[in-house]
Amino acid sequence: MSGRPHLRAGIVGSGFAAAFHYEALHRVYRVDVEITGVFSPNAEKRGAFANDRGITAFDSLAALIDASDVIHVCTPPSTHEEIAVTALAAGRSCIVEKPFTGFFGDGSKDFDGRTFDREAGLREAMASVQRMLEAERTSAGSILYAENWVYAPAIQKEREIIEKTGAQIVWMHGEESHSGSHSPYYGKWEHSGGGSIMGKAVHPLTAALYLKKVEGRARSGRPIRPVAVSARTHAVTTSDWFRDEGHLRTSYTDIEDYGAVHVVFEDGSFADIFASELVLGGVHNWIEVCTNNHRTVCNINPNSAMQTYNPKEENFRDIYVVEKTGTKQGWAFTSPDEEWFTGYQHEMNAFYSSVADGHEPESDSRLAADTIAVVYAAYLSAAQWGREVAVPQAGE
Repeated sequence: MSGRPHLRAGIVGSGFAAAFHYEALHRVYRVDVEITGVFSPNAEKRGAFANDRGITAFDSLAALIDASDVIHVCTPPSTHEEIAVTALAAGRSCIVEKPFTGFFGDGSKDFDGRTFDREAGLREAMASVQRMLEAERTSAGSILYAENWVYAPAIQKEREIIEKTGAQIVWMHGEESHSGSHSPYYGKWEHSGGGSIMGKAVHPLTAALYLKKVEGRARSGRPIRPVAVSARTHAVTTSDWFRDEGHLRTSYTDIEDYGAVHVVFEDGSFADIFASELVLGGVHNWIEVCTNNHRTVCNINPNSAMQTYNPKEENFRDIYVVEKTGTKQGWAFTSPDEEWFTGYQHEMNAFYSSVADGHEPESDSRLAADTIAVVYAAYLSAAQWGREVAVPQAGE
């Protein structure tokens, strides 16, 4: 016996997110994690996922929940609320992938993400958030928001700097962009709940919200929260003027592929967040933090810890280089351990420690709630050509 706490993990989903959760669980060292199995409504996919990993394929969500202590919600965001509320009602903790929840249409056949009432979308998204927070409040379990940027080593080092120097964050700007999503569901609002702001901006946005939480906690014991947002969006690859040369994903129906968000915090500081599907050459993930006593640039991707030059594409056929580069020929920012740099294993280790000893995680349900509040306030602002919109205060 190791003497470490023992917890049973159940994975809901059988796609990209489920796969990297599974891998990250094998790097948890503070808790003994037993992966009990997987559930997905697609019997063929869940069977293949389970067979490839030697775990049990459960034929119902209820059975997986019954056999697990922690449920990993690795499904399309439109399903997050139902799964999390069900697991929390059974007293289980939930690791909920991003985006946390949102507004996914009215269920009608002719729903169009380009034309719906953005005020209604904000209202419905916040109602979903409130239901999840209420389910957590009445549960023996807790919500752990799977935003890996919070746990990326660069962001956690910046946390230490802010706490130890008493820094005041004045301005942050950050970005997540690449050439298009992995997910087959992404591109339709009814599945994804939005485009670049929902699917990509949530990463640097949550990092910015988190660092203001850290600053406020260090100074007064309470987070400094967002109060207003203004935003603009564009749909470039589906426009008449875009010339498609086959390098950017263009199969979107009713979402934006570019978004810019300006967030104002209650202390007067602010952050500018950019996200798009318009960037070639790999994932472009970074946030810069400008304070009254230091400046930090956190490069999540690409990371310059290693660079390789490959003269022939076929040489690296069986070698993973880095996400979404498009080619392995020429110079590349080859990541020696991408999951380490992007925070996935640190995230899981922290979450299981939190569940085991009962302490609050750094990335919790309130951080998730504020992220969704900013996202849907941003969509309302963009529909009004950038007018400033108040950010709802979730949980109050």
